[in-house]
Amino acid sequence: MAEVQARLQSLSEDYTKLQQELQAAVQSQQKLEAQGQENTNVQKEFERLKDGESIYKLVGPVLLKQDKVEAESTVNGRLEFIGKELERTENQIKEIQDKLEKKKGEIIQAQAGLQAGGGAPGKVAAKG
Repeated sequence: MAEVQARLQSLSEDYTKLQQELQAAVQSQQKLEAQGQENTNVQKEFERLKDGESIYKLVGPVLLKQDKVEAESTVNGRLEFIGKELERTENQIKEIQDKLEKKKGEIIQAQAGLQAGGGAPGKVAAKG
């Protein structure tokens, strides 16, 4: 019975760690989505620019003039990177969710084993 309780404790700790990993992955996904939206908005701003209008990039405390082609290339590169990272993060989240479901099943089995092993003496004691 002590072995089953120790196993249940270990499974519970593993489950908690997986939940924390999932939370971190979801936060990462949300951050990436926000960055993607921000860069998409910048891309839309570029489309609204008229010929001859200047683009400035904030570098530290200084605004530097930047070529439109270079700026668009940078934003497109960021969007591509963010898209790949989002895909990777989504796969990671799915993987963690699968692990959580598996661990949840193991916990349920361990609890059933604990109840089966520990429940019978309790019933006998209650009858007596």
